Amino acid sequence: MAGTRILREKLTIKKMIALYARQCPQASDGEGYYQALNAYADKRLDKCVFGEEKPACKQCPVHCYQPAKREEMKQIMRWAGPRMLWRHPILTIRHLLDDRRPVPELPEKYRPKK
Repeated sequence: MAGTRILREKLTIKKMIALYARQCPQASDGEGYYQALNAYADKRLDKCVFGEEKPACKQCPVHCYQPAKREEMKQIMRWAGPRMLWRHPILTIRHLLDDRRPVPELPEKYRPKK
């Protein structure tokens, strides 16, 4: 089960995608595209190797998104991030605070073998 940090990340991503989808519908590849992207992001958060101690994705040493999806999410976050402050100020501030958290040490089973 996801903890509060993961649930908050999921909510933040959901709000960012919804905001982007409303303002930039022409950017999608068709019906249900943004719902599928949000489901993909949720699945990746559920499987995060850091769990509740996860750093902000842009600082994470483990990139769990496929390269194309990662670029899409970066584009969405770049566009929606500044606009989130007006529409979801508490989520935005919490996300910015989380962004300042130190990157935890990689769990033993994910470290490269020497």
